[in-house]
Formats: sequence, structure tokens, C-alpha cells
Amino acid sequence: MAGLLAAGLLIAALTTDASSVVAPPAAPAAPTGPTLPLGHVGRWMTDTDGRVVVLHGLNQVYKVPPYEPSADGFGDDDAAFLQASGFNAMRLGVIWAAVEPQPLTYDDNYLASIAQTVATLAAHGIVSLLDFHQDLYNEAFQGEGAPAWAVQSAGLPNPQLGFPGNYFANPAEEHAWHAFWRDAPAPDGIGLQDHYTRAWAHVASAFRGNPGVFGYEVLNEPWPGFIWEGCFNPVLGCPLQDHKLTEFYRKVVPAIRAADPTTLVFFEPNTLFDEGIHTDLGHIVDPSTGFSFHDYCAIEAVLHKNITCRFEDGLTITNASLYADFNHVPPLLTEFGATNDLNNLAEVMRHTDRHRMGWLEWAYTGNDKTSSSPNDQALVFDPSQPPTGANVNAAKLGVLAAPYPQVIAGTPRDWSFRSGVFRLGYSTERADRAGRFAPGAQTFISVPPVEYPNGYHVSVTGGQAVSAPNAPVLTVVADAGAATVDVVVTP
Repeated sequence: MAGLLAAGLLIAALTTDASSVVAPPAAPAAPTGPTLPLGHVGRWMTDTDGRVVVLHGLNQVYKVPPYEPSADGFGDDDAAFLQASGFNAMRLGVIWAAVEPQPLTYDDNYLASIAQTVATLAAHGIVSLLDFHQDLYNEAFQGEGAPAWAVQSAGLPNPQLGFPGNYFANPAEEHAWHAFWRDAPAPDGIGLQDHYTRAWAHVASAFRGNPGVFGYEVLNEPWPGFIWEGCFNPVLGCPLQDHKLTEFYRKVVPAIRAADPTTLVFFEPNTLFDEGIHTDLGHIVDPSTGFSFHDYCAIEAVLHKNITCRFEDGLTITNASLYADFNHVPPLLTEFGATNDLNNLAEVMRHTDRHRMGWLEWAYTGNDKTSSSPNDQALVFDPSQPPTGANVNAAKLGVLAAPYPQVIAGTPRDWSFRSGVFRLGYSTERADRAGRFAPGAQTFISVPPVEYPNGYHVSVTGGQAVSAPNAPVLTVVADAGAATVDVVVTP
């Protein structure tokens, strides 16, 4: 979902009292990338060598039939462009209606198409997050997500108010969410949540053992339904809905885990979290989960002015960091942006750097039917054409392709990028606290040519750079006996 939901929230506040279907890809991780698959230690995502991994990337979600990420032309040239720009992750939309078009009938050809996109990205060192995506629940409400047989509107009025208006003022859609949260029986008598859980288990079984998939995201932007007004409270939050959401995740996550014992499973708070509302989500007991969340600034979406966004974005990201630290899970910002406001993008990125977390920006391309900026949101305007020249939003790329540590042989202390200067400080102590990394353990830092077209200079204290001069991925190793390493990159 893109920023128009934030606009709707502001306006509302002012006006309302299976078996595997494909073999894992053969392509190994890039030599300058993490060793796969990814896992986590506390709040840190880690590779199989125990190094901390930071992800930067974008979203690719195709919201109309056939719902395949490649349907708009996204392919190998796009993956190569992303790699050359320093990105190492993508969030790919998987639509429930395409997975389970009829009750308990699963479309493995659809999953094979998703797997092909995963393999295309993996061949360029990019790992994928599979996101069960929805906006406005279903096409009946001008969105996408649930299959038609899973829509229960009770004959209530269905005004076509678009996105995000249907969320706030469409009784039929509100009832559809109400039915989902109470696990109402589908036409075959099986509960809607039970169907959803089985569909996820089928998908997880299909992608089990696929190193190109670093995680599964259970549900995009869970909407509270009728009780949304009671959730729009920065003090009280939304404990009733968050309890329902916790119980939902406690149903779905174990089913995914039974089908796939190792892949990270990410879960989101309710949709209003991205407006600075804290979450009352409970703890999800599983050894491999992560907390994913979104951040959209309502003022920017409504007025296209970056007035209060620094505070609002900072509050949302701080709330996410607090939840992740308390529950010992890695945080990941899986949506922000949907704008050409480059200052807002840069502010969000500074917040995530400060909290030492990764992000996936919305979105790679445009033509989005549920967005406040269907075309402004795009980095590449038409994926069916080469990602070069006027087909690329060069100004946005210049912001998003900022240097960052992709893999850290130690525990990061801090990193930042301002005015062309990148800084990274880290301890050589392992994130699992099982000693220190050996001096030859490699840290990889993305320094793409788009940021340093004339090359760069690097200074390392406590270690040394061992990559070729001006390499797009800077490789650093610690000196023998060094407890900390500090890296500074300048033009």
C-alpha cells in the first residue's frame, strides 16, 4: 500500500469523532554478499557465517491478474540494474487470490512464476521477501488480495470510494474484514483464517530450502475493520485488534514453520502503526521471526509538504525498534516512500540508519491502483523497457542508492551517510557473542558508482580495505587483535 492511506487517516482524524513445486535455484550468493540462507540473532539478521546482514531494496507487487511480479516486464535487466545500484533485496507480492483461486485448490503454476522471479534476482545477488499482499481486501472494494469466495459483505452498502476511502467508509468492506478476523466459515465450511493459513503452508512448502527467499511476510497492512476509529489513538493504541492479530499470527506462523523449518517469517502490526500509533502485539513464539512495518507520513501525502514528517517518521521507526528490541527479533521497514519528495525519503533513511535497520522502499515501478502517487512512486517507470535514461527517476535513484553496510563481520555500532561521506563503526565481536571474528572475516559495504561517479577514498581504523580501488562493493577486514573497526568513505 502506498501513501494515500496516510492521507485518508489524516482526513479521517479531522472529519470523524504442500509439496515443493520448483527446485531451489542453483545460483549461489554473490561473492561479495552474505552466505545464504539468512537467519537472525536477536535484533540482527545474520548469514550462515554469523555476520550481520543489512538489506536495502524495493517492492515489486503486481496488483491485477495474473498477479505475477514479472507480468509488467520485470526481468533480468531490472535485477542487473538493482545490483549495480547497490540493492540486495526485493519484496515480491504474492496474492492469496492467485495462490488459492478456489477453496483448497492451489495454483502451482503461479508459484512457479514467482520462483522464476526469485531465481532471476538471486542470480544477481538479490534475496527476496515473499509478501502476501492485499489492499482494500478484494477487487469488490477496488483493491486486491483475498479471492472472491472469501469475501463476506452481508449485503451491506458497497460505495466505490477508491483507495483509501473504502477502508474508512465502506460498510461492505468493513464487514469483510470483520468476517476474516472472526474466522467466519468459507463456502466449504472451513474458516477464512484456516484457509489463509493452509495457503501459506502450501507456499512455504513450495519455497522451502530456496536460499533466494530470505523471508515470508504473513499479511500486508492488516486492517482493523469496523473498529478502526478506536485504533487511531496515539496513547491507547489498539489493544483489542492487536490481540486478534496476535492470535492470528500464532495460528499462521506455526503452520509456515511446519512447512519450512528455517526461513524467517515477518509479521506486521495493524495498519495504523505507520502513523506513529504504538503496537500492543504480543510475542510470537518462534525461533525465526522478524517484525516488519511501514512508515508513511500523512501530512506529506495530503499536502505534499514535508512539515511534520521528521517527527512522525521518527516516532514510527522508534516504536518499531522498541518492539524489536523487547521481543529480540530483527526489525525491517518493508514500505515507505511512494513519493517524489526526496527530502522525505532521505529523512526516513537517516532514521533507519540511526536505528541500524534495513528497508525496502515502495516501489520499483508505478501504475499502482492503490496509491496516492501511482506514477511518482516509481524508480523505473516501465519495467518492460530497459532501466536506463529517461526510464529511470535519476534523482530518486541518487537518494535511494546511498552507501550502507551489506554484511558486517561483527556487531554494528553505527553508520551514517551525509553530504557524500559514509561512516561505519563496528565491533569485531560476533552478534551471538560467541567470541570475535578472525582478522580475515570480510565486511562488505555498498558504494555504488551512482553516488561516487568519480571514485572514492577510504580510510580504515582497526582494519584495512582489501577490494580493488573504487570497487562498487568495498571489502574491509579487521586487523589482528582489533576490537573495533571504523570506516570512512569520501568522494
